[in-house]
Amino acid sequence: MKAGKNISITIRTEKEEDFPQVEEVLRQAFAGEEEVVLVDKLRKNGNYISLVAFVDQKIVGHIFFSPARIKSSKGVEDALAFAPVAILPSYQNQGIGTILIEKGLDESRKQGHQIVTVLGHPEYYPRFGFVMASSKGIGAPFSWSDEAFMILILQEGALNGVKGVVSYPPEFGGF
Repeated sequence: MKAGKNISITIRTEKEEDFPQVEEVLRQAFAGEEEVVLVDKLRKNGNYISLVAFVDQKIVGHIFFSPARIKSSKGVEDALAFAPVAILPSYQNQGIGTILIEKGLDESRKQGHQIVTVLGHPEYYPRFGFVMASSKGIGAPFSWSDEAFMILILQEGALNGVKGVVSYPPEFGGF
């Protein structure tokens, strides 16, 4: 698969031996430890989708999806929380993040997931089909820009009659 500047990349499911390289990608992409700690905690849950992007045997990108729920008057609907996506700074703006997101969403569909939430840049994520969650009657469990909290319906009808608030696993710190 090709990214910008004719970079050849390989995407595959993360393996345990990838953890140290992934942690370094997270540190560099986010300039800190917060995402490293979050991903480590979420991995211990054991129920996640995690993909890595390689260029020349080196991990240059990572994407992570973990379980979330939408609590509504109908009950509880399963969903995925998409966070984080990280690309080494020297490989950013070359299409690797786009490829990782597309592959991650494809894998989510293949595994039968129906709904994905993300807190992110409102100018970036709509290209993948994300819309403001509030436009679908779904609220965030925290105070944040309404435009930045988005949702993607992977299976038509997944939110029919569902209005509620997303809740995240405790690893997210109480959201």
